[in-house]
Amino acid sequence: QVQLVESGGGLVQAGGSLRLSCVASGSTFSLYAMGWFRQAPGKEREFVARISRRSVSTYYADSVKGRFTISRDNAKNTMYLQMNSLKPEDTAVYYCARDTNPQRTGVATSRVLYTDWGQGTQVTVSS
Repeated sequence: QVQLVESGGGLVQAGGSLRLSCVASGSTFSLYAMGWFRQAPGKEREFVARISRRSVSTYYADSVKGRFTISRDNAKNTMYLQMNSLKPEDTAVYYCARDTNPQRTGVATSRVLYTDWGQGTQVTVSS
């Protein structure tokens, strides 16, 4: 099991930027693809972005493509989400999680394919 801790959320005006971090405990971080999800009030938790173990492949939800960038630093056991051109509809609690299967490649957007969820960090975008 991996413990994940998100940080970097906050209140920002529309058009602004934030950088989220997800720090993992233990020595297995580099063995798994990782993902970012978000959950707005009254809505289901939804996929935001995914990054492969060695950062070769990244995948994004259509709603954030071109505005958000996922990255990771395996030496620091840390994953990032750079969020630019933020919109009010990006307001949500953002969560990081690791893939349940170290062998899985390609896109994986379902939350049931991820585990070890962090506690989340709130992002609020004002109009």
